[in-house]
Amino acid sequence: MPNPRFVAVLFVTLLMLAGCTTARQSNTARTAREQLLISNAVDQALSKVDFASFQGQRVLVDEKYLDCTDKGYVVGSIRHRLMMNGASIAAKPEEADVVMEVRSGGVGTDDADSYLGIPQIVLPGMLTLPEVKLVTRNRQSALAKLGLVAYDAKNHQLLGAGGVSSSMSDDSNLFVLGIGPFQSGSAKQELIETTPRRLNQPNQPIPSTVAFQPAESADHPNRLQLTGDQKTE
Repeated sequence: MPNPRFVAVLFVTLLMLAGCTTARQSNTARTAREQLLISNAVDQALSKVDFASFQGQRVLVDEKYLDCTDKGYVVGSIRHRLMMNGASIAAKPEEADVVMEVRSGGVGTDDADSYLGIPQIVLPGMLTLPEVKLVTRNRQSALAKLGLVAYDAKNHQLLGAGGVSSSMSDDSNLFVLGIGPFQSGSAKQELIETTPRRLNQPNQPIPSTVAFQPAESADHPNRLQLTGDQKTE
């Protein structure tokens, strides 16, 4: 029979040796899915706008009336589409041929939850029957409503009627008896189309060594100065 004192000492020793590790995790203030939904709705809204009329024009994108979530993405996307259609971006009004004003009628998200099952029932005598969810559906959607108007930078004459373009993206998650999610919606479709690496798609890894060309490289035009590297005469 084991000595009780030995068992006690062994137990205390094991307790002293025992430990645990906790990995700290953090998340951004806004979920990646929310940001994806908004950018997807913005892209869809801008895809309905014909920027071809600005080919060869110097365009100033005026954002003073644009007040919305992800404003930088909206402005950057408009500038990108202008340049893709042959326009150049002006930095100042005096350098522009055309001024394009952008405004927002709404850029944001909504969510809705629904389920099929039995709701919670409170019976007499403080007895409560819990709810039973057979099928649960979570849906988050994003709306982008963008207005654009363009006018001549010199005489402020309106160039066309302008207008408003709206679009919506969505992400749905379905759970059946707790199994899921079964995803659907435009956000999932965008991820399917854009995240896989395509055949013959260029792969440009970032170098793991930082290198710069020194200012006095005229004498050694082919030499790169690595960070932490000692200069040689």
